Amino acid sequence: MNAPASDLPRIEPVSLSLYDRDFEAFSQALGASFARYGFAVVADHDLAPGMVEGAISRTKAFFALPDETKRAYHIEGGAGQRGYTPFGIETAKGAAHRDLKEFWHVGRELPPGHPYRQYMPENIWPTEIDGFEAYVAQLYAGLDELGRRILRAIAHYLTIGDGFFDEPVRLGNSILRLLHYPPIDADAPGVRAGAHEDINVITLLLGAEEAGLEVLDRDGRWLPINAPPGAVVCNIGDMLQRLTNHALPSTTHRVVNPPPERRGVSRYSTPFFLHFEPEYEIRTLPQCVDGEHPDRYPEPITAHAFLLQRLREIKLA
Repeated sequence: MNAPASDLPRIEPVSLSLYDRDFEAFSQALGASFARYGFAVVADHDLAPGMVEGAISRTKAFFALPDETKRAYHIEGGAGQRGYTPFGIETAKGAAHRDLKEFWHVGRELPPGHPYRQYMPENIWPTEIDGFEAYVAQLYAGLDELGRRILRAIAHYLTIGDGFFDEPVRLGNSILRLLHYPPIDADAPGVRAGAHEDINVITLLLGAEEAGLEVLDRDGRWLPINAPPGAVVCNIGDMLQRLTNHALPSTTHRVVNPPPERRGVSRYSTPFFLHFEPEYEIRTLPQCVDGEHPDRYPEPITAHAFLLQRLREIKLA
Protein backbone atom coordinates (compact mmCIF):
# COMPACT_ATOMS: atom_id res chain seq x y z
CA MET A 1 0.00 0.00 0.00
CA ASN A 2 1.27 3.48 -0.82
CA ALA A 3 2.17 5.79 2.05
CA PRO A 4 0.07 8.94 2.59
CA ALA A 5 1.19 11.69 0.22
CA SER A 6 2.18 13.88 3.16
CA ASP A 7 4.74 11.26 4.26
CA LEU A 8 6.44 10.98 0.87
CA PRO A 9 9.50 12.95 -0.26
CA ARG A 10 8.80 15.65 -2.83
CA ILE A 11 10.82 16.49 -5.92
CA GLU A 12 11.39 20.21 -5.51
CA PRO A 13 11.01 22.25 -8.71
CA VAL A 14 14.06 24.02 -10.15
CA SER A 15 13.22 27.31 -11.88
CA LEU A 16 14.47 27.71 -15.43
CA SER A 17 14.87 31.41 -14.63
CA LEU A 18 18.09 30.42 -12.84
CA TYR A 19 19.60 29.13 -16.09
CA ASP A 20 20.80 32.53 -17.33
CA ARG A 21 20.95 34.21 -13.93
CA ASP A 22 22.99 31.58 -12.04
CA PHE A 23 23.91 28.64 -14.28
CA GLU A 24 26.01 27.03 -11.55
CA ALA A 25 23.11 27.00 -9.08
CA PHE A 26 20.71 25.69 -11.74
CA SER A 27 23.09 22.91 -12.76
CA GLN A 28 23.78 21.79 -9.20
CA ALA A 29 20.11 21.77 -8.19
CA LEU A 30 19.09 19.95 -11.36
CA GLY A 31 21.93 17.43 -11.14
CA ALA A 32 21.25 16.71 -7.47
CA SER A 33 17.58 15.98 -8.26
CA PHE A 34 18.58 13.63 -11.08
CA ALA A 35 21.19 11.87 -8.94
CA ARG A 36 18.64 11.37 -6.14
CA TYR A 37 15.47 10.55 -8.07
CA GLY A 38 16.36 10.17 -11.76
CA PHE A 39 13.71 12.88 -12.19
CA ALA A 40 13.59 16.66 -11.93
CA VAL A 41 10.82 19.22 -12.23
CA VAL A 42 11.82 22.30 -14.22
CA ALA A 43 9.51 25.17 -13.34
CA ASP A 44 8.87 28.36 -15.32
CA HIS A 45 9.64 26.94 -18.75
CA ASP A 46 9.71 29.49 -21.56
CA LEU A 47 7.79 27.57 -24.21
CA ALA A 48 5.24 29.90 -25.76
CA PRO A 49 1.83 29.22 -24.13
CA GLY A 50 -0.06 29.74 -27.39
CA MET A 51 2.14 27.23 -29.19
CA VAL A 52 1.73 24.62 -26.43
CA GLU A 53 -2.02 25.12 -26.20
CA GLY A 54 -2.36 25.01 -30.00
CA ALA A 55 -0.49 21.71 -30.23
CA ILE A 56 -2.43 20.12 -27.37
CA SER A 57 -5.83 21.22 -28.69
CA ARG A 58 -5.00 19.69 -32.07
CA THR A 59 -3.77 16.53 -30.38
CA LYS A 60 -7.13 16.17 -28.66
CA ALA A 61 -8.93 16.81 -31.96
CA PHE A 62 -6.94 14.07 -33.68
CA PHE A 63 -7.64 11.45 -31.03
CA ALA A 64 -11.35 12.32 -31.20
CA LEU A 65 -11.43 11.18 -34.85
CA PRO A 66 -13.06 7.84 -35.74
CA ASP A 67 -10.87 4.81 -35.16
CA GLU A 68 -10.78 3.90 -38.86
CA THR A 69 -9.55 7.42 -39.72
CA LYS A 70 -6.73 7.24 -37.18
CA ARG A 71 -5.72 3.74 -38.25
CA ALA A 72 -5.14 5.00 -41.78
CA TYR A 73 -2.03 6.69 -40.35
CA HIS A 74 -0.65 3.51 -38.77
CA ILE A 75 2.54 2.40 -40.57
CA GLU A 76 2.83 -1.38 -40.67
CA GLY A 77 6.39 -2.47 -39.90
CA GLY A 78 7.38 1.04 -38.85
CA ALA A 79 8.06 0.11 -35.21
CA GLY A 80 5.76 2.93 -34.18
CA GLN A 81 8.40 5.54 -35.00
CA ARG A 82 6.13 7.80 -37.07
CA GLY A 83 2.42 8.42 -37.30
CA TYR A 84 -0.24 6.63 -35.30
CA THR A 85 0.10 3.66 -32.95
CA PRO A 86 -3.31 2.23 -32.02
CA PHE A 87 -4.60 1.51 -28.54
CA GLY A 88 -3.26 -1.59 -26.81
CA ILE A 89 -0.01 -2.22 -28.73
CA GLU A 90 2.89 -0.92 -26.63
CA THR A 91 3.70 -3.12 -23.64
CA ALA A 92 6.06 -2.33 -20.78
CA LYS A 93 9.04 -4.70 -20.67
CA GLY A 94 8.02 -7.87 -18.83
CA ALA A 95 4.39 -6.75 -18.37
CA ALA A 96 1.52 -9.23 -18.70
CA HIS A 97 -0.92 -6.66 -20.11
CA ARG A 98 -0.59 -4.06 -22.84
CA ASP A 99 -0.70 -0.37 -21.93
CA LEU A 100 -4.06 1.41 -22.10
CA LYS A 101 -3.01 4.14 -24.53
CA GLU A 102 -2.72 5.29 -28.14
CA PHE A 103 -0.21 7.78 -29.51
CA TRP A 104 1.20 9.74 -32.43
CA HIS A 105 4.94 10.10 -33.13
CA VAL A 106 6.76 12.98 -34.77
CA GLY A 107 10.50 12.85 -35.48
CA ARG A 108 13.29 15.04 -36.78
CA GLU A 109 12.99 16.49 -40.27
CA LEU A 110 16.08 15.79 -42.41
CA PRO A 111 17.01 17.18 -45.84
CA PRO A 112 16.75 14.88 -48.88
CA GLY A 113 19.72 12.56 -49.25
CA HIS A 114 20.92 12.92 -45.65
CA PRO A 115 22.67 9.69 -44.53
CA TYR A 116 20.60 9.55 -41.34
CA ARG A 117 17.45 9.02 -43.39
CA GLN A 118 18.23 5.30 -43.19
CA TYR A 119 17.40 5.61 -39.47
CA MET A 120 14.78 8.37 -39.45
CA PRO A 121 11.74 8.01 -41.72
CA GLU A 122 9.80 11.01 -42.98
CA ASN A 123 7.03 12.40 -40.83
CA ILE A 124 3.43 11.97 -41.85
CA TRP A 125 0.72 14.45 -40.91
CA PRO A 126 -3.05 14.09 -40.54
CA THR A 127 -4.94 16.18 -43.07
CA GLU A 128 -8.16 16.25 -41.04
CA ILE A 129 -6.91 18.68 -38.37
CA ASP A 130 -6.16 22.25 -39.47
CA GLY A 131 -2.84 23.52 -38.14
CA PHE A 132 -1.74 20.15 -36.74
CA GLU A 133 1.60 20.09 -38.57
CA ALA A 134 2.45 23.73 -37.87
CA TYR A 135 1.77 23.65 -34.13
CA VAL A 136 3.20 20.19 -33.47
CA ALA A 137 6.37 20.94 -35.46
CA GLN A 138 6.83 24.10 -33.37
CA LEU A 139 6.38 22.11 -30.17
CA TYR A 140 8.99 19.58 -31.35
CA ALA A 141 11.49 22.38 -32.05
CA GLY A 142 10.81 24.09 -28.72
CA LEU A 143 11.27 20.92 -26.67
CA ASP A 144 14.35 19.98 -28.69
CA GLU A 145 15.98 23.30 -27.81
CA LEU A 146 14.92 23.08 -24.16
CA GLY A 147 16.40 19.59 -23.99
CA ARG A 148 19.74 20.83 -25.31
CA ARG A 149 19.85 23.50 -22.61
CA ILE A 150 19.09 20.97 -19.89
CA LEU A 151 21.84 18.70 -21.25
CA ARG A 152 24.33 21.58 -21.00
CA ALA A 153 23.42 21.87 -17.32
CA ILE A 154 23.80 18.10 -16.86
CA ALA A 155 27.22 18.22 -18.54
CA HIS A 156 28.23 21.06 -16.22
CA TYR A 157 27.09 19.03 -13.20
CA LEU A 158 29.12 16.03 -14.41
CA THR A 159 32.17 18.29 -15.06
CA ILE A 160 32.64 16.89 -18.57
CA GLY A 161 32.53 20.25 -20.37
CA ASP A 162 29.31 22.22 -20.84
CA GLY A 163 29.17 21.51 -24.57
CA PHE A 164 29.77 17.75 -24.30
CA PHE A 165 26.30 16.79 -25.58
CA ASP A 166 25.96 19.47 -28.27
CA GLU A 167 27.13 17.36 -31.21
CA PRO A 168 25.91 13.93 -30.04
CA VAL A 169 22.30 15.21 -29.99
CA ARG A 170 22.43 17.82 -32.77
CA LEU A 171 20.75 15.44 -35.22
CA GLY A 172 19.52 13.01 -32.61
CA ASN A 173 16.75 10.54 -33.42
CA SER A 174 14.43 12.35 -31.01
CA ILE A 175 10.69 11.66 -30.87
CA LEU A 176 7.73 13.78 -29.77
CA ARG A 177 4.91 11.54 -28.58
CA LEU A 178 1.36 12.89 -28.50
CA LEU A 179 -0.25 10.57 -26.03
CA HIS A 180 -3.88 9.74 -25.24
CA TYR A 181 -5.08 7.54 -22.40
CA PRO A 182 -8.81 7.00 -23.11
CA PRO A 183 -11.47 6.57 -20.42
CA ILE A 184 -11.15 3.24 -18.63
CA ASP A 185 -13.75 0.57 -17.92
CA ALA A 186 -13.99 -0.57 -14.33
CA ASP A 187 -12.85 -4.08 -15.29
CA ALA A 188 -10.09 -3.06 -17.73
CA PRO A 189 -6.97 -5.25 -17.38
CA GLY A 190 -3.63 -3.56 -16.88
CA VAL A 191 -2.78 0.10 -16.29
CA ARG A 192 -2.45 3.18 -18.46
CA ALA A 193 1.33 2.73 -18.60
CA GLY A 194 3.06 -0.19 -16.92
CA ALA A 195 6.17 0.29 -14.81
CA HIS A 196 9.09 1.01 -17.15
CA GLU A 197 12.24 3.02 -17.77
CA ASP A 198 12.73 5.24 -20.82
CA ILE A 199 15.09 4.18 -23.60
CA ASN A 200 16.55 7.56 -24.56
CA VAL A 201 18.90 10.22 -23.14
CA ILE A 202 16.42 12.45 -21.31
CA THR A 203 12.64 12.81 -21.52
CA LEU A 204 10.79 16.12 -21.24
CA LEU A 205 7.13 15.89 -20.26
CA LEU A 206 4.71 18.78 -20.29
CA GLY A 207 2.34 18.55 -17.33
CA ALA A 208 -0.73 16.40 -17.87
CA GLU A 209 -4.13 17.72 -16.82
CA GLU A 210 -4.96 14.41 -15.12
CA ALA A 211 -2.86 12.87 -12.34
CA GLY A 212 -1.37 9.39 -12.58
CA LEU A 213 2.41 9.66 -13.09
CA GLU A 214 4.34 7.93 -10.32
CA VAL A 215 8.09 7.36 -9.74
CA LEU A 216 9.54 4.37 -7.87
CA ASP A 217 11.72 5.66 -5.04
CA ARG A 218 14.76 3.84 -3.66
CA ASP A 219 12.80 2.46 -0.71
CA GLY A 220 10.18 0.87 -2.97
CA ARG A 221 7.51 3.52 -2.47
CA TRP A 222 5.75 5.13 -5.41
CA LEU A 223 5.96 8.93 -5.46
CA PRO A 224 3.21 10.82 -7.32
CA ILE A 225 4.51 13.54 -9.65
CA ASN A 226 2.10 16.45 -9.91
CA ALA A 227 4.07 19.24 -11.55
CA PRO A 228 2.82 22.82 -11.13
CA PRO A 229 1.44 24.69 -14.17
CA GLY A 230 4.21 25.97 -16.43
CA ALA A 231 6.58 23.16 -15.45
CA VAL A 232 8.27 20.36 -17.37
CA VAL A 233 8.98 16.99 -15.76
CA CYS A 234 12.36 15.69 -16.94
CA ASN A 235 13.84 12.25 -16.37
CA ILE A 236 17.02 10.35 -17.19
CA GLY A 237 16.74 7.63 -19.82
CA ASP A 238 18.64 4.36 -20.11
CA MET A 239 21.13 5.75 -22.64
CA LEU A 240 22.32 8.44 -20.23
CA GLN A 241 22.26 6.01 -17.30
CA ARG A 242 24.55 3.73 -19.31
CA LEU A 243 26.83 6.60 -20.36
CA THR A 244 27.20 7.78 -16.73
CA ASN A 245 27.63 4.27 -15.27
CA HIS A 246 24.41 4.81 -13.25
CA ALA A 247 25.66 8.05 -11.64
CA LEU A 248 22.43 9.44 -13.07
CA PRO A 249 19.78 6.71 -12.71
CA SER A 250 17.02 5.84 -15.15
CA THR A 251 14.19 5.44 -12.67
CA THR A 252 11.18 3.16 -13.01
CA HIS A 253 7.92 5.05 -13.45
CA ARG A 254 4.32 4.33 -14.42
CA VAL A 255 0.95 5.93 -15.09
CA VAL A 256 -1.67 4.43 -12.80
CA ASN A 257 -5.37 4.19 -13.49
CA PRO A 258 -7.52 7.00 -12.10
CA PRO A 259 -9.90 6.70 -9.14
CA PRO A 260 -13.45 5.60 -10.01
CA GLU A 261 -14.79 9.14 -10.24
CA ARG A 262 -12.20 10.04 -12.94
CA ARG A 263 -12.30 6.82 -14.99
CA GLY A 264 -14.52 8.43 -17.59
CA VAL A 265 -11.99 11.21 -18.29
CA SER A 266 -9.22 11.02 -20.88
CA ARG A 267 -5.62 11.83 -20.02
CA TYR A 268 -3.30 13.56 -22.50
CA SER A 269 0.45 14.19 -22.26
CA THR A 270 3.29 15.11 -24.60
CA PRO A 271 6.61 13.45 -23.74
CA PHE A 272 9.64 14.42 -25.84
CA PHE A 273 12.19 11.59 -25.98
CA LEU A 274 15.56 13.19 -26.67
CA HIS A 275 18.00 10.78 -28.35
CA PHE A 276 21.62 10.70 -29.43
CA GLU A 277 22.47 10.67 -33.12
CA PRO A 278 22.03 7.08 -34.38
CA GLU A 279 25.73 6.40 -34.90
CA TYR A 280 26.85 7.92 -31.61
CA GLU A 281 28.78 5.35 -29.59
CA ILE A 282 27.55 5.09 -26.00
CA ARG A 283 30.81 4.49 -24.13
CA THR A 284 31.01 4.84 -20.35
CA LEU A 285 32.38 8.21 -19.23
CA PRO A 286 35.76 7.69 -17.52
CA GLN A 287 34.76 10.37 -14.99
CA CYS A 288 32.03 7.98 -13.76
CA VAL A 289 34.31 4.97 -13.20
CA ASP A 290 36.46 4.38 -10.11
CA GLY A 291 37.32 1.67 -7.59
CA GLU A 292 33.91 1.85 -5.94
CA HIS A 293 32.08 2.11 -9.26
CA PRO A 294 33.58 -0.29 -11.80
CA ASP A 295 32.47 0.03 -15.41
CA ARG A 296 29.12 -1.79 -15.78
CA TYR A 297 29.27 -1.52 -19.58
CA PRO A 298 32.81 -2.24 -20.84
CA GLU A 299 31.48 -2.88 -24.36
CA PRO A 300 30.15 0.26 -26.11
CA ILE A 301 27.01 0.22 -28.26
CA THR A 302 25.67 2.63 -30.85
CA ALA A 303 22.54 4.57 -30.02
CA HIS A 304 20.69 2.98 -32.95
CA ALA A 305 21.57 -0.57 -31.92
CA PHE A 306 20.48 0.18 -28.37
CA LEU A 307 17.19 1.65 -29.59
CA LEU A 308 16.36 -1.38 -31.74
CA GLN A 309 17.13 -3.71 -28.86
CA ARG A 310 14.70 -1.90 -26.59
CA LEU A 311 11.94 -1.44 -29.20
CA ARG A 312 11.80 -5.22 -29.55
CA GLU A 313 11.44 -5.59 -25.79
CA ILE A 314 8.37 -3.32 -25.67
CA LYS A 315 6.76 -4.97 -28.71
CA LEU A 316 6.99 -1.99 -31.05
CA ALA A 317 9.54 -3.72 -33.30
